Amino acid sequence: MTRALITNDDGVSSEGIRTLTEAALAAGLEVTVAAPHQERSGASAMLSVLEDDGRLLTERTTVAGVPALGVHASPAMIVFVAVRGAFGDPPDIVLSGVNHGPNTGQAVLHSGTVGAGLTAVSQGLPAIAVSLIGGSPRWFETARTVTDRALSWFLEHRDTPYVLNVNVPDIPPGELRGIRPARLAAFGAVSAEIGEIGEGYVTATFQEIQDEPEPGTDVALLREGWATATALRPPITAEAVSLEGIQEPGRGPGHNPS
Repeated sequence: MTRALITNDDGVSSEGIRTLTEAALAAGLEVTVAAPHQERSGASAMLSVLEDDGRLLTERTTVAGVPALGVHASPAMIVFVAVRGAFGDPPDIVLSGVNHGPNTGQAVLHSGTVGAGLTAVSQGLPAIAVSLIGGSPRWFETARTVTDRALSWFLEHRDTPYVLNVNVPDIPPGELRGIRPARLAAFGAVSAEIGEIGEGYVTATFQEIQDEPEPGTDVALLREGWATATALRPPITAEAVSLEGIQEPGRGPGHNPS
């Protein structure tokens, strides 16, 4: 049986992680639920932890009727230690979400939900990250419908490690047009504007970007009532970039600086 680690960045008590856990159980997966004990949104792939004398603190709870752990750590750290057996047998796959809010465009770089998936990939495991867009999303029933479909497809297409990043519009199931592959929009979900810069402080305001997205991107398709799916991999190497000529003259093999 496939072992799945289920985590998120909204905390172990969130409605989204319950939705994802129920979908994983329905798919016949052996689940281990370990998520931050409180919200850790925006944590990206940060390996942070709150320790007590060198111990990683955990709190026992339940999610969707199964034992779960609230871990005093970021989602990425939870994945990092889980693959090393911290919570039992290491997982075969990682499921992250359902996030309360979008993870679209270049903003995925900052997402704790996606960061957990990218950490899994860096450790050789495939992952899914699922998000329900909206500031206070309501239609987790729609997220469950999309998750069931995406998870079924993912389990048949996980030969190589990648993150299947899934975003779901916060609309009733009957209004959902379906699921579409999408590329990332050029911008993220929000923009920041720097205000006053004073002695010892800076003010910043954040607002949703209203620019018209390029057709076919995740942001554009979500606005049209589609759920979107995008395959991601960590930025480990950039093979298309030529580094010819970067070597400093006189610093090649055999150079003696003395």
